[in-house]
Parts: sequence; C-alpha cells; structure tokens
Amino acid sequence: MRSLRLALAQIDLVVGDIAANTASVLDWTQRAAADGADLVAFPEMTLTGYPPEDLVFRDSFRRASVAALDSLAKDLASAGLGDIAVVVGYLDIAGGPRNASAWCHGGAVVATYYKHHLPNYGVFDERRYFSPGTELPIVRFRDLNIAMTICEDMWQDGGPFAAAATAEVDLLININGSPFENDKDDLRLPLAAKRAREARTAVAYVNQVGGQDELVFDGDSFVVDANGELLVRAEQFHTGLLVTDLTFDSAVRQSPVRQGPVQVPRAIEYDASMTITYVECAAAAHTPTVQDAEATATAAQPGHSRLLDATLERLSDTAQLWNALVLGTRDYVQKNRFSKATLGLSGGIDSAVVAAIASDAIGAQNILGVAMPSKYSSQHSLADAAELASRLGTGYQIVSITPMVDAYVEALKLEGLAEENIQARVRGATLMAISNSGGYLVLATGNKSELAVGYSTIYGDAVGGFAPIKDVPKSQVWELARWRNEQASAAGLIEPIPRNSIDKPPSAELRPGQLDSDSLPDYELLDQILVRYVDFDEGVATIINAGFDPELVNKTARMVDAAEWKRRQYPMGPKVSFKAFGRDRRLPVTNHWREHAEK
Repeated sequence: MRSLRLALAQIDLVVGDIAANTASVLDWTQRAAADGADLVAFPEMTLTGYPPEDLVFRDSFRRASVAALDSLAKDLASAGLGDIAVVVGYLDIAGGPRNASAWCHGGAVVATYYKHHLPNYGVFDERRYFSPGTELPIVRFRDLNIAMTICEDMWQDGGPFAAAATAEVDLLININGSPFENDKDDLRLPLAAKRAREARTAVAYVNQVGGQDELVFDGDSFVVDANGELLVRAEQFHTGLLVTDLTFDSAVRQSPVRQGPVQVPRAIEYDASMTITYVECAAAAHTPTVQDAEATATAAQPGHSRLLDATLERLSDTAQLWNALVLGTRDYVQKNRFSKATLGLSGGIDSAVVAAIASDAIGAQNILGVAMPSKYSSQHSLADAAELASRLGTGYQIVSITPMVDAYVEALKLEGLAEENIQARVRGATLMAISNSGGYLVLATGNKSELAVGYSTIYGDAVGGFAPIKDVPKSQVWELARWRNEQASAAGLIEPIPRNSIDKPPSAELRPGQLDSDSLPDYELLDQILVRYVDFDEGVATIINAGFDPELVNKTARMVDAAEWKRRQYPMGPKVSFKAFGRDRRLPVTNHWREHAEK
C-alpha cells in the first residue's frame, strides 16, 4: 500500500517581506520534517505575501521573488531538508507575471505550475496582474502522481481539476490565499468535495492565516479523499501544521494516459485547454516509523489519516466573526509597526465592542480609552465608559471638550448641525493629538449601518487609522457584545462589556435628549434593507416588492447614495461580509443615477 505523510503549513505572511516569508518556509519545513513529513505545502504566493497588488508591476519585486525561490531550494538542501518535497507559492516572471506554485526537492525546483483561473470579482483583480497558465505538471513522487493547483482553480469549472480527471492523479494540492467572509467556510468544503469526486483524487487545501489591510485569512485547511469525504481539518485563525498520513490503494498508477493538449470545458473567457506534463521527482527511501506501522495497521480503506495537530469542531458564526475582527486588527497594528492603540469611549455599544476587540488583539495594557464628554454628555455614558475600561483593564483618560467646543461655537457663531458636528470634530482632533504625542494608532468605532447611511461626521468620529467594525452591521454589533460576554462568563471571567452599554438606546449625544431613532429606523429593520441594497445590489422596487415600506426604502437609498463621498475617506477595516465598502463595493462619488424617489 502506498503512503504519504503530508503537512499543510497554515502560516501568517507579510506582503513584501520576501526575506521573512522565505525564512518562515525554512522554519516550518524543519518542523514538518521533525514530524516525519514527506511533503509540506505552503499557501498561495508564500514568498511575496498575498495579495501583492501593484508591487507586481515592479521589476525589482518580481526578480526578488524568483531569486528567493532559487535560494530557497538550495537553502532547504543545505539545511538537510533536501529529501522533503516543498510546495510553495511565489511570483514568477516567465511569460509575463505569474501567480505560481513551485515544487522544490533535492536542492532544485523540480516543477512549476501557473494559476489557470484568474479571479476578477469582489476583492480580486488578478487579470490586472497575471497571465494564466495552461499547463498541468504531474509530479511523480513516492509512487504517487501529484498535481498542483492554486486557489481559484478549485472554484471554477474546467481547467486543471478537469484535466486531472484524465491523468490518473492520486493527490491534488490546492494552495490558497482565500479571504474570510461570513459563511465562507460552509462553501469551501462542499466545493472541494465536489472537485475531488470530479477529478477522482484526494484534494489537500492549504490556506494562509492573518490580516492584510482589509483582508483577513482564516486558514481552515483540510484534506478530503477521492470520494469527497473529510479526513482532517485545521483550526481556523491559528497558525500551525496540519500533518496527516494518507494511504492509497496498492495499484501504482502509471504516467498520464495522454500527454499533450487535453480538451476540458471552456472556463471564464480564455481558452481552457491544458497541456499535461509528467515530471519525475526521485525521493529517498522512506524509513518506517512506529507511527507508520500503527497507521498502516489501522488503515482499513484508502484515505485513512492520522491526525497530529487539527480539530474538526467548527466555530460558531459569531465566534468566527469575532476571531476575524481580532486577527485583522492585530495584524494591521503589528505589521504596520504600532504597539498600542487609542479610541474614544462614549459609553455606547460601538466603542465598547471595538475596545474589547482591540484588547483581545494586542492586549488591554496597550489600549488607551479616552472619554471626551461635552455639556450634552450624560453621566451614565461617562460611568459606562469608565466601567468598560475597568472591566477590560485598559488605560483610561478623561478630556473634557466643552471649553474647546465653546471656543469654536463662539468664534464661528455656530448653531444647529454645525454645532453638533464641531463636537465630533474636536473629539477627532483630540484623538489625533494623543496619537501624535504618544505613538498610538487611532481606532475608528463606526459600524457598517452608520457608514451606509452617512451617520458619521467626516473628520470627527471618522478619523483614525483602522476601523475594526467598519463591515459589521449595527444589529450584529450587539450580537458580538453578548457573545463576548457569554464567553467570559463561561470561563469564569468578568464580562468585559457593561450591560448598560448593550441595553441602552444608542445616541450620539450631540444635543439634549438625542437618540439615533430620532432620524433612523430600528437598526434590525434598517439592516435588512441595507443588506439588500448594499450587499446584493437589489433595486428600490425589488426591496419594496419584498414587503418593505416604500417611504423607508426610498429614504434609506437616498441616504446611502448621498454618503459615498464620506465612505471614500473612512479608514479601512476588516472585510467580513459578502460585500464590504471599499475594495468590494466601488461606486462613483459623482453619480446622478437614482432609483429612489427624489425629494
């Protein structure tokens, strides 16, 4: 019976830090070798980090990637790791920039695969950068036929998976830079199972972990057998090796039945015919271990696996969302060389949840919460802010903005909305001053619902370097707060978010007795309309026909359309929904198209 000990390296990468990423490959390969792995696979564009965006256009960057791959192959052999096969993503320059995967073994690059399906939707813009590949190399390793694919190749019909079905492949390795979004983990596994059945081969899916600007990568690496059955699955949002023993039937597959062009279904917009090639990769004899003997003895069927480091228990949807926000915030702070952050604490739910996310991300001792009361601030808001800081263990500072606001109001003779907004702008300037003097990253606390309808003050509460809940609807912010408190309570810890911050009606407190409900509908109802209009681009008539009040739908659409210029100037934040403002949803600011009734 043929066998392979496979390691999937679910690791965090830094875009542009080719030296550090390459060193990480060496480090994790040593760990895989210590676990007896025959083959270790790394994520998409490992050496450059993903996505590199317009760095791809720089000749120096492209050449550095290729040079790093050549050095890596040699360094692996020099480190005594020449016998382990390493599959690693990188940027190639052959035939135009290529999103590539390399098979390294014995001090050399044995085979190279170029990504065939180039995504050009949502946050992806790969046809801007890369040329597609049309060749599927099959590497003969330890009496197995193994093929490499990259991310989108699994999501589209045709291409390499269809070609693999004709080529008697034992294992398909799919390396990924697949960003997190709500419910995406429910799509990946069924799709991989479908592709495995189509190609009649086991599929190993490895994804990176970490934050890159707005994107968050959740890992969720796994292996399915040729029947699409899940064998092993890695923990989300954590780095580590997923190591498993795969066994295959005793029949040794021969070289591909056909070499040369193989016609497969047309995919996307370019010719999907692929050329299958065969590459021999000599492997040193595998020395049996006690673990191997145990695995073989219990392997009743092909595809049996032994798990070294993985979990099959899935996180709840809310747990996934919280982890994504924490990871995205942590990596943005740390990768951009900040060590501490500050934010305004209003006593409300948004700032409370952002403070809790930041505390989980970089430690409460590195967070400074700033309460900035005006003459309209309620005493309970100040008390709730202080209680939050105490529960979390963050730093806490009170800066009264009343004298500064009064000076503006008197000097400029402000009243009405102008007087309300100057309060938010003084708070924004205060936070930026604290940032400049203390080296803090300012965190904006706005949520997706408020950003959608323009319920924020430009240069006021919109200031900051990062916005952790920018892509989280208001109704979901409350859900996160309750979940985080439940987790703390279950662990016997203090609930971090004061109950009053969760239960009280939301208010900006910019005038006496002000409530959000004075100008906005109930957030649960508003969010139902917004997800249709913003996330799924439903027209006003369609939303009204779904049973929503025509006046409310038209008002909501007007507010969303009028606020595009504000959103363009809002800080970036983790993308967690199907369509986030920014990279996902791109509408012109100067835009006279209207579906709603003008007023």
